[in-house]
Amino acid sequence: MGQRPVTGGPDVDLLGRLDSWEGVHAVVAGLGASGYAAADALVQVGARVTILDDGDGDLLRERAGILEVLGAEVRLGAGATATLPDDATLLVPYPGLPPRTPIVAEAVAGGVAVWSEPELAWRLRAPGAAPWLAVTGTNGKTTTVQMLASILRAAGLRAPAVGNIGVPVTEAVMDPTGYDVLAVELSSFQLHFADRIACEASAVLNVADDHLDWHGGAADYARDKGRVYEHVERACVYNTADPQTERLVREADVQEGARAIGFTLGVPSVGMLGMVDDVLADRAFVPERTTSAAELATLGDLAGPAGEPPAPHVVANALAAAALARAHGVAPVAVREGLRAYEPGAHRIQQVAEVDGVTYVDDSKATNPHAALGSLLAYPSVVWVAGGQAKGTTFDELVTRTRDRLRAAVLVGADRAVIHDALRRHAPEVPVVEVDAGKDVLMDRVVDAAAGFARAGDTVLLAPGCASLDQFTSYAERGDSFAAAVARHRATRG
Repeated sequence: MGQRPVTGGPDVDLLGRLDSWEGVHAVVAGLGASGYAAADALVQVGARVTILDDGDGDLLRERAGILEVLGAEVRLGAGATATLPDDATLLVPYPGLPPRTPIVAEAVAGGVAVWSEPELAWRLRAPGAAPWLAVTGTNGKTTTVQMLASILRAAGLRAPAVGNIGVPVTEAVMDPTGYDVLAVELSSFQLHFADRIACEASAVLNVADDHLDWHGGAADYARDKGRVYEHVERACVYNTADPQTERLVREADVQEGARAIGFTLGVPSVGMLGMVDDVLADRAFVPERTTSAAELATLGDLAGPAGEPPAPHVVANALAAAALARAHGVAPVAVREGLRAYEPGAHRIQQVAEVDGVTYVDDSKATNPHAALGSLLAYPSVVWVAGGQAKGTTFDELVTRTRDRLRAAVLVGADRAVIHDALRRHAPEVPVVEVDAGKDVLMDRVVDAAAGFARAGDTVLLAPGCASLDQFTSYAERGDSFAAAVARHRATRG
């Protein structure tokens, strides 16, 4: 690819909410929720906006119509994102668009600014706007951000959960009503094209292999996760059980006075949050932290709807959320009330039925091996339902650590052979069934196969360890399909 000439016009790096964006040609690749919010914001500040999307469905046409009325140009249909307009000065790609994609590579080579939607949002913040409390990590991001938002609301703050969780950050930033603080979930995709974001406090929950096909390798993936710590004002929250998160803190360029705050499932040292018996304790944000700790909540406050104790990773997420809230100045009583009020979302270790003494659990949100491992370790005897798009990851460690609790495995999806190979190498005694069928009957056959292996006291666990887009529109549809198949199986059993 030849060198693209740098276009004229204003330097977008110097522009903010109160500046004139006249002369800027902003190109938004993708008209999903984040692209729509980005395009709308760019129109509002006066940029010339072109939106490109290879799709052409009803929702896209509806959004395109609204943006065209506002003055934007929209190009829909196959090939729309193949090339960058010649006079572009800014590209905002949708989160899943890899850096090596021609349109992105062309922008980078030609000196065109490339920003993720959250980076655009940061640059468009109004003076005195709400600070950001940000969360990233391979697993647990959504749960932690929802816990954090619940805690902040319990403290009486206007604090939405935004970002990768569903509501675009730009939408929140441009909301004229304003907020007190934002609980922001950031993915590695969003952080890759971000360099100005400066959070009040941020956390990396964990780092395990995921999206290696997008980033090109584990080191690049971890480096992008670590961007969330750059320019942090008050606290960099890390996981003491994951040394890589602490390394990312040490490597970050933070503001003067920012502190490193660890969280642990053990007894916390000074400067950490952790567990003292069944109490979530704070030895980081209390004046007398060298000799005592503040009680924030108990395991009972995190218990499930049936009173079941929380899984270890849920406790870790709660500690991370509490650390971010405490960095913002939230009182311990609000931490307890917020964690009590928190309700987990669907498809996250969600029990869907019990049939003949066998428990069926939907953790379709476990879209990588690290997440699936956490689910498997929560149950003593499991018929494991797994498979989908592995995204360049491997399953050797997962199988090695869980082989003694696997009753059997039922595998589906494009990369099921990757999992089957790991089982052959590390757990050859575990029976394996591969199910290859259309989406309309897939989960019925999966549940029938799993039920054939399961015994009373076992758990049939959908923890795929893979993405879902080879067979479903989302992990949610996959989980719903599993739950519906379990319901039909239960009905046949009377």
